[in-house]
Amino acid sequence: MKKLVDVAVLLFGLISFPCIVFADAGTAGMSFSGLMPLILIFLFFYLFLIRPQQKKAKEHQKLLSSLKKDDKVITAGGIYATVSAVRDNNIVELKIANGVYIQVARQSISTVVVKEAEKNEVKVPEVVK
Repeated sequence: MKKLVDVAVLLFGLISFPCIVFADAGTAGMSFSGLMPLILIFLFFYLFLIRPQQKKAKEHQKLLSSLKKDDKVITAGGIYATVSAVRDNNIVELKIANGVYIQVARQSISTVVVKEAEKNEVKVPEVVK
């Protein structure tokens, strides 16, 4: 990531240098070459900061909308639990232990836990003796 930032700073410097050196004191407005550094800064922020954050938020919203009973989840507070019921649109009831249930806001669920065995469903063949 540091190399990427260094390259972006170098490109910004190379593009903005001609604007500074060859700027005419008599011109009253900004030309396209004067706006180029601002456009590049906006493009950099959009590509490396705004767009990934929007993508992550969209994935989290999709995860929250697909919650169902018996999903194993981790809350934002670090509690491992199993979804016992999805109430209303904003409340989820979680089972922490036998007979212990809590209600949390749907937004406080950070991730759904998927075991590797369930994810890959690898079947080990039995050895015939």
